Amino acid sequence: MRVGICCFPSFGGSGVVASELALALAEGGDAVHVVSSSRPPRLVDAPGVHHHPVDGSGVLEYGLFDHPPYTLALANRLAQVIRAGLLDLLHVHYAAPHAVSALLARQMLADSGGGPRPCPVVTTVHGTDVTLVGAHPNYSDIVGWALRGSDCVTAPSYALQREVAERFALDAPVEVIPNFVPVAGCPTVKPPARCDGAESGSGASPASPPRLQIVHVSNFRPVKRVADVVAAFALVRRQLPARLCLIGDGPDRPGAESQCRQLGIGGDVRFLGNQARVEPILDRSDLFLSASETESFGLASLEALARGVPVVATCTGGVPEVVCHGRNGLLCPVGDVEALAESCISLLADPSRREAFARDGRRWARSSFDRGAIVARYREVYRATLTPGGASAP
Repeated sequence: MRVGICCFPSFGGSGVVASELALALAEGGDAVHVVSSSRPPRLVDAPGVHHHPVDGSGVLEYGLFDHPPYTLALANRLAQVIRAGLLDLLHVHYAAPHAVSALLARQMLADSGGGPRPCPVVTTVHGTDVTLVGAHPNYSDIVGWALRGSDCVTAPSYALQREVAERFALDAPVEVIPNFVPVAGCPTVKPPARCDGAESGSGASPASPPRLQIVHVSNFRPVKRVADVVAAFALVRRQLPARLCLIGDGPDRPGAESQCRQLGIGGDVRFLGNQARVEPILDRSDLFLSASETESFGLASLEALARGVPVVATCTGGVPEVVCHGRNGLLCPVGDVEALAESCISLLADPSRREAFARDGRRWARSSFDRGAIVARYREVYRATLTPGGASAP
């Protein structure tokens, strides 16, 4: 097949999933054309993968627009790629603006009459396009229009599937296809931990107790409740020698840095910024901590489980479909900082239980979120949505 994939070039879950899906499809022999404003961090050079950048800034010099009309530029670029690449279908990640632009591109080609038969559109929602943009009165109608106009809509969790069904009246049910971790994210055993002194070069005394490492990964938006992560760690630090590694960047990072200084834990907290690959840091971590208000899936938690890192997270959205409470992680109510801290302490203070959680997490990630099986499910959706007589029809 010749597949077009449209996504945000982000370090977040949707950008990661879209990039890894593109690479997996290309490995299977498909020609994949990724369309985004810039190259996604996880989209490495690979045979069969082509990137097409989008630039909507070309009309700013006329002074008519406060911001680049990206939705229009994207629609135009998608139409060009469909026509030039003879694409069989488009798979867009996020309803707004990507599904909107895809439908505009398809209509452009249908009205022109001179190009290939317009290809179907598969839309994967990832959460924000439903819970935030889709819930906003300024955008809800067009998000619903884009979803109804898509040939197939998928969601990574049953929780998000239910939310789509409650918010929008769609003609067909939403397909649930969970996210997956790349092959490199599923070791059979957890690599040996490196001591704090070996990593930092501080020359810590062998007699001193090793510091346990908690890791958090997010885009530092308010919905991630990073302040709760820092507050919970401060409680943990009172009882155990531990440090916190925060991966990612976003609007709440300055506040988190200030909070660390106010709590007097700045020396035990490291802000690592965005990382294209989190596996090396997870391999040196003992626990993953998330305090999100809501999560459509929880890809960062799944990546941690796949590396043998137990998870402490809030019980919200699709997280219970990823983290099995009492088996490979512990789930707490949203906003309950004390419960998050107590859960962290109970696992950090019990190495045997932590190792049992790690073993189960690795098994669970490999068996339930297998890359090959999930990519095969996407291919089934693609085949089902191809229009009769289309480029790939028998």
